[in-house]
Amino acid sequence: MTDTKNADVRRKTAEQLPLAFTHDPASGRDDLLVANPLSAAVKIVDAWPHWPSPVVILAGPVGSGKSHLANIWSERCDATSIHPVAGANAAVVAANGPVVFEDVDRLGFDDTELFHVINSVRENGSSLLMTTRLWPMSWPVTLPDLRSRLKAATVVEIGEPDEELLSQVIVKLFADRQLYIDDKLVLYIVNRMERSMNAAQLIVDRLDRLALARGTRITRVLATEVLNELGNAAQPD
Repeated sequence: MTDTKNADVRRKTAEQLPLAFTHDPASGRDDLLVANPLSAAVKIVDAWPHWPSPVVILAGPVGSGKSHLANIWSERCDATSIHPVAGANAAVVAANGPVVFEDVDRLGFDDTELFHVINSVRENGSSLLMTTRLWPMSWPVTLPDLRSRLKAATVVEIGEPDEELLSQVIVKLFADRQLYIDDKLVLYIVNRMERSMNAAQLIVDRLDRLALARGTRITRVLATEVLNELGNAAQPD
């Protein structure tokens, strides 16, 4: 009985140990998984500099690929990251080349500063890419001129991931860790998880850490444990 308790303590302790190494997620254009929910956003990023308007807004849920696309676009056009708040001189930066403003709805902004940024982009023939979880009409904008500018922007929605995309994402996340799991296990996870990219990232990370801590393979039993732990297991019919 004592040996069993000691084994449990050792196992739990091992599971809490930090990893001695990290992995680098592949985030280049060739690593982008293109499926229906992302197709419109990918097309607009690839179309630069021939955009329908100088300001493009990518709207989608957490973990939907907005940052990946923003990173691809930024590297392609050597964009500078900005945060339009008082004293940031973001409009001056925007006058000198493409700019990107990520997590607009989370970070917030000063109405006047963002208005000046958009004007600067328009006047200097540059481009502005913004990412957000909420459509711009839901942003707390009080400046009428800014609201008018936002209505003229090109807004592209990234939809909720479907089964095919989630499967590809899970395979990619494991591949980033130099790990391979059976297609049947991928389908098992997808059919029982929350339909979001964020959930996929949490599940893969937890499975990787747990399997490493226990010195075991990633199996269906382990996947079930993680799904239940994260509250993502399917409810019985």
